[in-house]
Amino acid sequence: MVIDIMVNDKIRKICILGSTGSIGTQTLEVIAEHSDLFEAYVLTAGSNADLLIRQAKQFRPQCVVIADESKYDYVREALKDEPIQVYAGADALCQVVQMGPVDIVLTALVGFSGLRPTISAIEAGKPIALANKETLVVAGELITRLCLEHKVPLLPVDSEHSAIFQSLMGEVSPIEKLILTASGGPFRTFTLDELQGVTPAQALKHPNWDMGAKITIDSASMMNKGFEVIEARWLFDVTPEKIQVVVHPQSILHSAVQFEDGAVKGQMGMPDMRVPIQLALSYPFRLRSSFPRIDWWDMKNLTFEKPDPEKFRCLQMAYEAIKMGGNAACIVNAANEVANLAFRQERCSFLRMADVIGETLQRMPHQEKPSLQDYLDCDSESRRMAEDIIKNTPRSIGLRSTEH
Repeated sequence: MVIDIMVNDKIRKICILGSTGSIGTQTLEVIAEHSDLFEAYVLTAGSNADLLIRQAKQFRPQCVVIADESKYDYVREALKDEPIQVYAGADALCQVVQMGPVDIVLTALVGFSGLRPTISAIEAGKPIALANKETLVVAGELITRLCLEHKVPLLPVDSEHSAIFQSLMGEVSPIEKLILTASGGPFRTFTLDELQGVTPAQALKHPNWDMGAKITIDSASMMNKGFEVIEARWLFDVTPEKIQVVVHPQSILHSAVQFEDGAVKGQMGMPDMRVPIQLALSYPFRLRSSFPRIDWWDMKNLTFEKPDPEKFRCLQMAYEAIKMGGNAACIVNAANEVANLAFRQERCSFLRMADVIGETLQRMPHQEKPSLQDYLDCDSESRRMAEDIIKNTPRSIGLRSTEH
Protein backbone atom coordinates (compact mmCIF):
# COMPACT_ATOMS: atom_id res chain seq x y z
CA MET A 1 0.00 0.00 0.00
CA VAL A 2 2.99 2.33 0.25
CA ILE A 3 3.60 4.59 -2.74
CA ASP A 4 6.66 6.82 -3.04
CA ILE A 5 6.07 10.45 -2.11
CA MET A 6 7.46 12.81 -4.73
CA VAL A 7 10.46 14.66 -3.37
CA ASN A 8 10.81 18.40 -3.79
CA ASP A 9 12.76 21.20 -2.19
CA LYS A 10 9.96 22.93 -0.31
CA ILE A 11 9.25 22.63 3.40
CA ARG A 12 6.67 19.92 4.00
CA LYS A 13 3.53 21.31 5.60
CA ILE A 14 2.18 18.82 8.13
CA CYS A 15 -1.39 18.48 9.35
CA ILE A 16 -1.39 16.67 12.71
CA LEU A 17 -4.70 15.13 13.67
CA GLY A 18 -4.34 14.73 17.42
CA SER A 19 -1.43 17.03 18.19
CA THR A 20 -1.96 16.93 21.97
CA GLY A 21 -1.67 13.15 22.33
CA SER A 22 1.47 11.09 22.76
CA ILE A 23 2.16 10.65 19.03
CA GLY A 24 1.16 14.23 18.27
CA THR A 25 3.50 15.77 20.83
CA GLN A 26 6.39 13.58 19.66
CA THR A 27 5.65 14.59 16.06
CA LEU A 28 6.03 18.20 17.11
CA GLU A 29 9.41 17.32 18.64
CA VAL A 30 10.48 15.93 15.26
CA ILE A 31 9.24 19.07 13.51
CA ALA A 32 11.08 21.29 16.00
CA GLU A 33 14.31 19.37 15.39
CA HIS A 34 13.93 19.77 11.61
CA SER A 35 12.22 23.15 11.30
CA ASP A 36 14.08 23.71 8.03
CA LEU A 37 12.25 20.73 6.51
CA PHE A 38 8.87 20.53 8.24
CA GLU A 39 6.16 23.00 9.25
CA ALA A 40 3.26 22.33 11.62
CA TYR A 41 0.59 23.74 9.31
CA VAL A 42 -2.53 22.39 11.06
CA LEU A 43 -2.89 21.26 14.66
CA THR A 44 -5.99 19.58 16.07
CA ALA A 45 -7.07 18.35 19.49
CA GLY A 46 -10.05 16.57 20.95
CA SER A 47 -10.62 18.41 24.23
CA ASN A 48 -7.17 19.37 25.56
CA ALA A 49 -7.60 23.07 24.83
CA ASP A 50 -4.80 24.31 27.09
CA LEU A 51 -2.11 22.20 25.44
CA LEU A 52 -3.44 23.02 21.97
CA ILE A 53 -3.15 26.72 22.81
CA ARG A 54 0.45 26.32 24.00
CA GLN A 55 1.35 24.35 20.89
CA ALA A 56 -0.27 26.96 18.64
CA LYS A 57 1.68 29.78 20.27
CA GLN A 58 4.94 27.87 19.90
CA PHE A 59 4.53 26.52 16.35
CA ARG A 60 2.20 29.20 14.91
CA PRO A 61 0.25 26.96 12.50
CA GLN A 62 -2.08 28.28 9.84
CA CYS A 63 -5.06 26.97 11.81
CA VAL A 64 -6.12 24.84 14.77
CA VAL A 65 -9.20 22.72 15.40
CA ILE A 66 -10.66 21.85 18.78
CA ALA A 67 -13.08 18.96 18.26
CA ASP A 68 -14.92 19.75 21.50
CA GLU A 69 -17.13 22.60 20.32
CA SER A 70 -17.80 23.77 23.90
CA LYS A 71 -14.17 24.92 24.08
CA TYR A 72 -14.16 26.91 20.85
CA ASP A 73 -14.64 30.34 22.48
CA TYR A 74 -11.89 29.57 25.02
CA VAL A 75 -9.37 28.65 22.32
CA ARG A 76 -10.36 31.52 20.05
CA GLU A 77 -10.00 34.05 22.87
CA ALA A 78 -6.59 32.69 23.86
CA LEU A 79 -5.33 32.96 20.27
CA LYS A 80 -7.03 36.21 19.29
CA ASP A 81 -3.69 38.05 19.02
CA GLU A 82 -2.13 35.30 16.90
CA PRO A 83 -2.46 35.03 13.10
CA ILE A 84 -4.09 31.61 13.52
CA GLN A 85 -7.54 30.54 12.35
CA VAL A 86 -9.56 28.63 14.94
CA TYR A 87 -12.21 26.03 14.08
CA ALA A 88 -14.23 23.53 16.10
CA GLY A 89 -16.12 20.29 15.66
CA ALA A 90 -15.77 16.93 13.94
CA ASP A 91 -16.70 18.33 10.53
CA ALA A 92 -13.86 20.84 10.75
CA LEU A 93 -11.39 17.96 11.13
CA CYS A 94 -12.59 16.59 7.80
CA GLN A 95 -12.24 19.99 6.15
CA VAL A 96 -8.78 21.10 7.32
CA VAL A 97 -7.10 17.90 6.06
CA GLN A 98 -8.12 18.95 2.54
CA MET A 99 -6.46 22.37 2.67
CA GLY A 100 -4.43 22.93 -0.49
CA PRO A 101 -1.01 23.64 1.07
CA VAL A 102 -1.06 20.51 3.29
CA ASP A 103 1.60 18.06 2.08
CA ILE A 104 1.02 15.16 4.47
CA VAL A 105 -1.58 14.31 7.11
CA LEU A 106 -0.40 12.53 10.25
CA THR A 107 -3.42 10.82 11.79
CA ALA A 108 -2.86 10.36 15.51
CA LEU A 109 -6.44 10.57 16.75
CA VAL A 110 -7.44 7.92 19.27
CA GLY A 111 -9.88 5.21 18.23
CA PHE A 112 -12.77 5.34 15.77
CA SER A 113 -12.66 9.16 15.61
CA GLY A 114 -9.81 8.95 13.11
CA LEU A 115 -11.81 7.22 10.38
CA ARG A 116 -13.77 10.08 8.77
CA PRO A 117 -10.91 12.64 8.71
CA THR A 118 -8.56 10.03 7.25
CA ILE A 119 -11.03 9.22 4.48
CA SER A 120 -11.46 12.93 3.82
CA ALA A 121 -7.69 13.36 3.49
CA ILE A 122 -7.40 10.37 1.15
CA GLU A 123 -10.18 11.74 -1.07
CA ALA A 124 -8.20 14.99 -1.30
CA GLY A 125 -5.12 13.05 -2.41
CA LYS A 126 -3.09 13.79 0.72
CA PRO A 127 -0.35 11.33 1.73
CA ILE A 128 -1.19 9.67 5.06
CA ALA A 129 1.23 8.98 7.92
CA LEU A 130 -0.92 6.53 9.84
CA ALA A 131 -0.67 6.36 13.63
CA ASN A 132 -4.40 5.76 14.14
CA LYS A 133 -4.47 1.98 13.73
CA GLU A 134 -8.22 1.82 14.35
CA THR A 135 -8.80 3.34 10.90
CA LEU A 136 -7.49 0.16 9.27
CA VAL A 137 -8.90 -2.08 11.99
CA VAL A 138 -12.43 -0.80 11.45
CA ALA A 139 -12.44 -0.29 7.68
CA GLY A 140 -9.26 -1.75 6.22
CA GLU A 141 -10.86 -2.94 2.99
CA LEU A 142 -12.46 0.45 2.37
CA ILE A 143 -9.32 2.45 3.25
CA THR A 144 -6.96 0.40 1.09
CA ARG A 145 -9.36 0.58 -1.85
CA LEU A 146 -9.63 4.37 -1.52
CA CYS A 147 -5.84 4.72 -1.31
CA LEU A 148 -5.46 2.79 -4.56
CA GLU A 149 -8.22 4.77 -6.27
CA HIS A 150 -6.74 8.13 -5.27
CA LYS A 151 -3.08 6.98 -5.56
CA VAL A 152 -2.46 8.05 -1.96
CA PRO A 153 0.63 6.86 -0.03
CA LEU A 154 -0.16 5.15 3.27
CA LEU A 155 2.94 5.30 5.47
CA PRO A 156 2.90 3.35 8.76
CA VAL A 157 3.88 5.14 11.97
CA ASP A 158 3.36 2.29 14.44
CA SER A 159 6.84 1.08 15.35
CA GLU A 160 6.02 -2.51 14.37
CA HIS A 161 4.59 -1.71 10.96
CA SER A 162 7.31 0.82 10.28
CA ALA A 163 9.84 -1.92 11.06
CA ILE A 164 8.15 -4.27 8.57
CA PHE A 165 7.98 -1.49 5.99
CA GLN A 166 11.70 -0.80 6.46
CA SER A 167 12.50 -4.51 6.21
CA LEU A 168 10.65 -4.67 2.89
CA MET A 169 12.46 -1.71 1.33
CA GLY A 170 14.16 -2.91 -1.83
CA GLU A 171 12.66 -6.42 -1.62
CA VAL A 172 10.73 -7.98 -4.48
CA SER A 173 10.46 -11.52 -3.10
CA PRO A 174 7.21 -12.87 -1.64
CA ILE A 175 6.63 -12.66 2.11
CA GLU A 176 6.58 -15.99 3.92
CA LYS A 177 5.77 -14.55 7.33
CA LEU A 178 5.49 -11.25 9.18
CA ILE A 179 6.85 -11.32 12.73
CA LEU A 180 5.10 -8.74 14.90
CA THR A 181 6.90 -8.25 18.18
CA ALA A 182 5.09 -7.42 21.42
CA SER A 183 6.55 -6.30 24.73
CA GLY A 184 4.01 -8.38 26.63
CA GLY A 185 3.03 -5.32 28.67
CA PRO A 186 3.12 -5.05 32.45
CA PHE A 187 1.33 -8.38 33.07
CA ARG A 188 3.41 -10.71 30.90
CA THR A 189 4.46 -12.87 33.86
CA PHE A 190 1.19 -12.68 35.82
CA THR A 191 -0.91 -15.76 36.41
CA LEU A 192 -4.65 -15.80 35.70
CA ASP A 193 -5.32 -15.52 39.43
CA GLU A 194 -3.08 -12.47 39.66
CA LEU A 195 -4.75 -10.88 36.63
CA GLN A 196 -8.17 -11.02 38.30
CA GLY A 197 -7.31 -8.22 40.67
CA VAL A 198 -5.08 -5.91 38.62
CA THR A 199 -5.93 -2.21 38.75
CA PRO A 200 -5.93 0.52 36.09
CA ALA A 201 -2.96 2.11 37.84
CA GLN A 202 -0.96 -1.10 37.40
CA ALA A 203 -2.04 -1.48 33.78
CA LEU A 204 -1.00 2.08 32.97
CA LYS A 205 2.62 1.39 33.90
CA HIS A 206 4.02 0.12 30.62
CA PRO A 207 7.55 -1.26 31.00
CA ASN A 208 8.99 0.23 27.78
CA TRP A 209 6.79 2.77 26.02
CA ASP A 210 5.33 6.13 27.04
CA MET A 211 1.87 6.20 25.48
CA GLY A 212 -1.64 7.52 26.08
CA ALA A 213 -3.98 5.84 28.56
CA LYS A 214 -6.19 4.03 26.05
CA ILE A 215 -3.38 2.44 24.05
CA THR A 216 -1.47 1.57 27.23
CA ILE A 217 -4.44 -0.45 28.51
CA ASP A 218 -4.76 -2.05 25.07
CA SER A 219 -1.10 -3.01 25.28
CA ALA A 220 -1.63 -4.58 28.71
CA SER A 221 -4.52 -6.72 27.38
CA MET A 222 -2.68 -7.35 24.06
CA MET A 223 -5.71 -5.96 22.23
CA ASN A 224 -3.32 -3.42 20.78
CA LYS A 225 -1.26 -6.24 19.29
CA GLY A 226 -4.43 -7.79 17.93
CA PHE A 227 -5.23 -4.51 16.22
CA GLU A 228 -1.72 -4.44 14.80
CA VAL A 229 -2.29 -7.90 13.32
CA ILE A 230 -5.41 -6.56 11.56
CA GLU A 231 -3.52 -3.45 10.46
CA ALA A 232 -0.65 -5.55 9.07
CA ARG A 233 -3.13 -7.68 7.14
CA TRP A 234 -4.25 -4.59 5.19
CA LEU A 235 -0.97 -2.67 5.00
CA PHE A 236 1.00 -5.58 3.58
CA ASP A 237 -1.79 -7.63 1.95
CA VAL A 238 -1.12 -10.89 3.75
CA THR A 239 -3.41 -13.54 5.20
CA PRO A 240 -3.64 -13.88 9.01
CA GLU A 241 -1.84 -17.24 8.82
CA LYS A 242 1.26 -15.36 7.69
CA ILE A 243 1.30 -13.01 10.70
CA GLN A 244 3.01 -14.32 13.82
CA VAL A 245 3.08 -12.45 17.13
CA VAL A 246 6.23 -12.94 19.20
CA VAL A 247 6.63 -11.54 22.73
CA HIS A 248 9.93 -9.67 22.97
CA PRO A 249 10.07 -7.95 26.38
CA GLN A 250 13.07 -5.72 25.59
CA SER A 251 11.35 -3.97 22.63
CA ILE A 252 14.61 -3.66 20.68
CA LEU A 253 13.61 -5.71 17.62
CA HIS A 254 10.55 -3.79 16.49
CA SER A 255 9.35 -6.42 14.00
CA ALA A 256 10.69 -8.49 11.09
CA VAL A 257 9.92 -10.21 7.80
CA GLN A 258 10.69 -13.82 6.97
CA PHE A 259 11.17 -14.62 3.29
CA GLU A 260 10.71 -17.84 1.33
CA ASP A 261 14.39 -18.76 1.56
CA GLY A 262 14.24 -18.65 5.36
CA ALA A 263 16.07 -15.33 5.66
CA VAL A 264 14.70 -12.89 8.24
CA LYS A 265 15.12 -9.11 8.03
CA GLY A 266 14.18 -6.96 10.99
CA GLN A 267 14.56 -3.40 12.23
CA MET A 268 16.11 -2.69 15.61
CA GLY A 269 16.40 0.43 17.70
CA MET A 270 15.60 1.96 21.05
CA PRO A 271 11.89 2.10 21.95
CA ASP A 272 11.39 5.68 20.72
CA MET A 273 8.35 6.56 18.60
CA ARG A 274 10.08 9.62 17.14
CA VAL A 275 12.11 7.35 14.87
CA PRO A 276 9.16 5.89 12.88
CA ILE A 277 7.38 9.26 13.01
CA GLN A 278 10.37 11.00 11.45
CA LEU A 279 10.77 8.36 8.76
CA ALA A 280 7.09 8.66 7.79
CA LEU A 281 7.48 12.42 7.43
CA SER A 282 10.79 12.32 5.55
CA TYR A 283 10.32 9.18 3.41
CA PRO A 284 12.09 8.13 1.21
CA PHE A 285 14.98 9.79 3.06
CA ARG A 286 16.38 9.20 6.54
CA LEU A 287 17.27 12.31 8.51
CA ARG A 288 19.92 12.77 11.15
CA SER A 289 18.47 12.87 14.65
CA SER A 290 19.51 13.35 18.27
CA PHE A 291 17.41 10.38 19.44
CA PRO A 292 19.01 7.73 21.72
CA ARG A 293 21.10 4.99 20.13
CA ILE A 294 21.46 1.34 21.11
CA ASP A 295 24.30 0.64 23.54
CA TRP A 296 25.38 -2.74 22.15
CA TRP A 297 27.43 -3.59 25.23
CA ASP A 298 24.26 -3.24 27.29
CA MET A 299 22.32 -5.67 25.05
CA LYS A 300 23.09 -8.77 27.12
CA ASN A 301 19.77 -10.56 26.64
CA LEU A 302 17.20 -10.36 23.86
CA THR A 303 14.47 -12.90 24.54
CA PHE A 304 11.45 -14.16 22.60
CA GLU A 305 8.35 -15.97 23.89
CA LYS A 306 4.99 -17.26 22.71
CA PRO A 307 1.99 -15.15 23.78
CA ASP A 308 -0.31 -16.93 26.25
CA PRO A 309 -3.72 -17.28 24.52
CA GLU A 310 -5.55 -18.04 27.78
CA LYS A 311 -4.37 -14.89 29.53
CA PHE A 312 -4.55 -12.63 26.48
CA ARG A 313 -7.75 -13.65 24.70
CA CYS A 314 -8.06 -10.27 22.97
CA LEU A 315 -5.24 -11.23 20.64
CA GLN A 316 -7.10 -14.33 19.49
CA MET A 317 -10.27 -12.31 18.91
CA ALA A 318 -8.39 -10.12 16.45
CA TYR A 319 -7.45 -13.17 14.37
CA GLU A 320 -11.07 -14.30 14.56
CA ALA A 321 -12.26 -10.90 13.33
CA ILE A 322 -9.94 -11.06 10.31
CA LYS A 323 -11.28 -14.48 9.35
CA MET A 324 -14.89 -13.32 9.75
CA GLY A 325 -14.26 -10.19 7.65
CA GLY A 326 -16.91 -7.59 6.95
CA ASN A 327 -17.85 -5.55 10.01
CA ALA A 328 -16.37 -7.97 12.59
CA ALA A 329 -13.28 -5.88 13.32
CA CYS A 330 -15.46 -2.76 13.60
CA ILE A 331 -17.50 -4.53 16.30
CA VAL A 332 -14.37 -5.63 18.15
CA ASN A 333 -12.91 -2.14 18.05
CA ALA A 334 -16.09 -0.45 19.31
CA ALA A 335 -16.60 -2.96 22.13
CA ASN A 336 -12.96 -2.64 23.12
CA GLU A 337 -13.14 1.15 23.34
CA VAL A 338 -16.12 0.84 25.68
CA ALA A 339 -14.56 -1.93 27.78
CA ASN A 340 -11.19 -0.14 27.92
CA LEU A 341 -12.81 3.03 29.29
CA ALA A 342 -14.95 1.02 31.72
CA PHE A 343 -11.82 -0.67 33.08
CA ARG A 344 -10.10 2.71 33.54
CA GLN A 345 -13.22 3.88 35.38
CA GLU A 346 -13.17 0.70 37.51
CA ARG A 347 -16.55 -0.44 36.17
CA CYS A 348 -15.11 -3.55 34.52
CA SER A 349 -12.34 -5.92 35.60
CA PHE A 350 -9.24 -6.44 33.47
CA LEU A 351 -10.10 -9.97 32.35
CA ARG A 352 -13.76 -9.09 31.90
CA MET A 353 -12.83 -6.76 29.00
CA ALA A 354 -12.26 -9.76 26.72
CA ASP A 355 -15.66 -11.22 27.71
CA VAL A 356 -17.41 -7.97 26.85
CA ILE A 357 -15.72 -7.80 23.44
CA GLY A 358 -16.43 -11.45 22.65
CA GLU A 359 -20.07 -11.24 23.71
CA THR A 360 -20.62 -8.09 21.65
CA LEU A 361 -19.07 -9.78 18.60
CA GLN A 362 -21.35 -12.76 19.11
CA ARG A 363 -24.53 -10.70 19.45
CA MET A 364 -24.03 -8.13 16.69
CA PRO A 365 -25.32 -8.92 13.17
CA HIS A 366 -22.55 -9.71 10.70
CA GLN A 367 -22.31 -7.65 7.50
CA GLU A 368 -20.19 -9.02 4.67
CA LYS A 369 -19.69 -5.85 2.58
CA PRO A 370 -20.33 -2.79 4.77
CA SER A 371 -20.41 0.75 3.39
CA LEU A 372 -19.03 3.73 5.29
CA GLN A 373 -22.49 4.39 6.72
CA ASP A 374 -22.73 0.74 7.73
CA TYR A 375 -19.45 1.09 9.63
CA LEU A 376 -20.72 4.23 11.38
CA ASP A 377 -23.99 2.55 12.35
CA CYS A 378 -22.21 -0.64 13.43
CA ASP A 379 -19.84 1.34 15.63
CA SER A 380 -22.70 3.13 17.40
CA GLU A 381 -24.75 -0.01 17.96
CA SER A 382 -21.73 -2.06 19.11
CA ARG A 383 -20.87 0.60 21.68
CA ARG A 384 -24.42 0.61 22.99
CA MET A 385 -24.47 -3.15 23.24
CA ALA A 386 -21.08 -3.35 24.96
CA GLU A 387 -22.17 -0.75 27.50
CA ASP A 388 -25.35 -2.71 28.21
CA ILE A 389 -23.32 -5.89 28.74
CA ILE A 390 -21.08 -4.09 31.25
CA LYS A 391 -23.99 -2.53 33.11
CA ASN A 392 -25.98 -5.77 33.33
CA THR A 393 -23.13 -8.06 34.40
CA PRO A 394 -21.34 -8.05 37.76
CA ARG A 395 -17.78 -6.78 37.50
CA SER A 396 -16.15 -10.10 38.40
CA ILE A 397 -18.24 -12.55 36.34
CA GLY A 398 -16.73 -14.55 33.50
CA LEU A 399 -13.07 -13.90 34.23
CA ARG A 400 -11.92 -17.30 33.02
CA SER A 401 -14.35 -17.84 30.17
CA THR A 402 -12.68 -18.57 26.85
CA GLU A 403 -15.87 -18.72 24.79
CA HIS A 404 -16.97 -15.74 22.75
